[in-house]
Amino acid sequence: MKEESRTNIGTPVPDASDAGELREQVEQTRDELGRTVEALAAKADVKAQAKEKTAAAKEQASEKAALMADQIRGKAEQATQLVKDRTPDPLLEKTVQAAAHVRETATRAGQYAADRAPEPLVGMAGRATSVARANRTPLLAGGALLAAFLLVRRGRGRR
Repeated sequence: MKEESRTNIGTPVPDASDAGELREQVEQTRDELGRTVEALAAKADVKAQAKEKTAAAKEQASEKAALMADQIRGKAEQATQLVKDRTPDPLLEKTVQAAAHVRETATRAGQYAADRAPEPLVGMAGRATSVARANRTPLLAGGALLAAFLLVRRGRGRR
């Protein structure tokens, strides 16, 4: 290879009569080379790329799950309101009374069971009660729907 072709490979070398200019140019070339090496190293780091892609996919899945949960909540609220709107008032009153009766009976049964149950079982029941209280609205809506269904079915069966 000729000397000229070797000097034309990278950044063109101006006529450097001054040693300071030559040092500055060498420093600039080193910086460019360092950035290039860092970029190549980042592209070659498959583990880091996989982690980034996993984190992005996880975040996207989390966002989709939150969106779906919001949609489900909205649909459940619409369905609950539709049932309330289409249910006759006397039936709603009976449902409320039945729910109150069920709550009272459940409270008495719970107290009776707590008085006679072993301690580990009482702890498990306490945790189940906490979960039920945290999800009270869906449970009450389901109970109201079940009571309405049973009352309508019972009314039709007598005819």
